[in-house]
Amino acid sequence: MTKFSALREVLARRDFRRLFSVRLVGQFSDGLVQAALATFVLFSPERQPSAVKVAVAFAILLLPYSVIGPFAGVLLDRWRRRNVLVKANLIKALGIVPILWLISASNDGALLGISVLLVLGVGRFVLAGLSASLPHVVQGRDLVTANALTPTAGTIASAAGAGTGIALRSLVGSGDAGSQFILILAAIGFVLSSLIAMRIAPFALGPTGEQASDTLLGVLRGFVDGLRALKLRSRPRRAIAVVGMHRVALGMLTVVALLLVRNTFNTTAQADHALRQFAIITGAAAFGALLGAFITPAATRQWGTIRWSAWVLIIGGICGGLFVLWGAMSVTLPLLLIGSACFGFIGQTVKVCADTEIQLGIPDDRLGRVFSIFDMIVNACLVIGITVMAVWAPPSGQTPAMISAAGILLVITGVWFFTTHKTKG
Repeated sequence: MTKFSALREVLARRDFRRLFSVRLVGQFSDGLVQAALATFVLFSPERQPSAVKVAVAFAILLLPYSVIGPFAGVLLDRWRRRNVLVKANLIKALGIVPILWLISASNDGALLGISVLLVLGVGRFVLAGLSASLPHVVQGRDLVTANALTPTAGTIASAAGAGTGIALRSLVGSGDAGSQFILILAAIGFVLSSLIAMRIAPFALGPTGEQASDTLLGVLRGFVDGLRALKLRSRPRRAIAVVGMHRVALGMLTVVALLLVRNTFNTTAQADHALRQFAIITGAAAFGALLGAFITPAATRQWGTIRWSAWVLIIGGICGGLFVLWGAMSVTLPLLLIGSACFGFIGQTVKVCADTEIQLGIPDDRLGRVFSIFDMIVNACLVIGITVMAVWAPPSGQTPAMISAAGILLVITGVWFFTTHKTKG
């Protein structure tokens, strides 16, 4: 089966198209929210001038959900996931209301932070629900293709939403009125995503099997059940560890890229130009991710998810690390773009393979909580990598030892993944 025939077969499934549409519309709207908040420094790590401030901004955005995510995942295995997608998107739309009010009152303090984090947290909950629902609309070998298509397309949709929001801001105005207009469009998008989810049958997305209790104790037990499910199944557990190690390296190199464009490639007064360069670097990583999503389904059919992931980590870690190192030391943006594309390729490859290993290896009545635990680990590892670099990186971002360490980490991870698979199966 060719890549295109596999893609056609996946898209021919009605419920998959609807689930896919929920993701695309929702993540496009997420991008609009990001664009609306771009002028608020608290929510724009790329505007920070130092590694420590970058780490603090990312921690504010990522860590709160990492704490509550696993418990929310229990609910994904308790409630009908179709209903979760409907109601969670409506909650996101309602969550825009206090943000609009706070912006109109020029309140950019803690209340705005809490309101934004609520919308972001529910958004992560929706993404975990989408991943847990996917095996109910796509089965067998097509699952790898679906896992390659959906998160990649969602990321592109989010970037498109952000780009659209930025373009609209230039037309409407860069002040609070522009942010409010874009947020209203985002709220409409979340409502539309909810309406699309309503077209899916209530029981079509699971969960199946025994349900957890509604009590707090039941939620805690459900979280433990998710950890136990991972403990008993080594392939999904190791796959999650691989993605976590990639996110540590990615966090380290994200700080390097931010500091390079902020403090080395540009002067302090060229902050807007630095932002555009960082957007180009992000685009290169997205291109690498798109290439990984395109190649991975066919590659895994030939070599399997584990061998393919391992070789990508080893070869990509060496090549990507060298290009980033060369670009940083010679202050050359094109080389940095190639390195970013390499790390984007690695990240999407291991994520697609890990999603598939989880969906095939974890029982459906534990799938939601495992994906939430997965999301928690990914966020935490990204913050760990950012924090490590915040401690060690100079303001210039030119740190050969730490860039090399990130590449070596991926190579070691690839070797470990391959050898443990050969010895443990």
